[in-house]
Amino acid sequence: MSNGDLLSVQPTELKFPFELKKQSSCSLQLTNKTDQNVAFKVKTTNPKKYCVRPNSGIVLPGTTCDVTVTMQAQKEAPPDLQCKDKFLLQSVVANHGATTNDITPEMFNKEAGKVVDEFKLRVVYSPANPPSPVPEGSEEGNSPRVSVLDNGNQNTSLFDAVSRSVDEPKEKTSEALALISKLTEEKTSAIQQSQKLRQELEMLRKEISKSRGSGFSFVFVVVIGILGILFGFLLKKS
Repeated sequence: MSNGDLLSVQPTELKFPFELKKQSSCSLQLTNKTDQNVAFKVKTTNPKKYCVRPNSGIVLPGTTCDVTVTMQAQKEAPPDLQCKDKFLLQSVVANHGATTNDITPEMFNKEAGKVVDEFKLRVVYSPANPPSPVPEGSEEGNSPRVSVLDNGNQNTSLFDAVSRSVDEPKEKTSEALALISKLTEEKTSAIQQSQKLRQELEMLRKEISKSRGSGFSFVFVVVIGILGILFGFLLKKS
């Protein structure tokens, strides 16, 4: 009997989608090709790295048993995703009515007159997220880059609109600053004129004090009144 005569194994290798720090699983289908009960056992060269459920069992004639192999989360990826781990599936004819509880390690010992079928499976890693294929026509006129260039006018218009929206506040700010500067100058000028009028009014008051005994002329009174009006107007403006 050659390997695989008792059980048909699909697939013939264990393919795991590899992603760092994440578990991944694959399944095996074991089909009994005989008219007898077949006991099986799964071994691996790296038992701490993999979990096999079930790792042993009985397959009835003409039936199929599913075996799930789970690879634990890995912290590092092997070079070029090449894996040297291997699995060995051993199978042997079991007694009629045998159950999983009847399976012992001695059942798979190679002895004279006893057939132990062995099937080796290698481990294959594949990227968990393979790169998507390049869309058809991407190297010619239908590429996304060309589409962007075709819409250049729209992009330029959008850029101009954004530029205008940025420049308009700057122009309004400049106008506001110029107006504030003009008002500040006018206020300063008014204050200076007000101070000058105060000085002149003080001088007039002194002159009035000196000339109290001689009386006031009509023109002198009119001048005093005009200066008082101007002084009050400038104070209100400032």
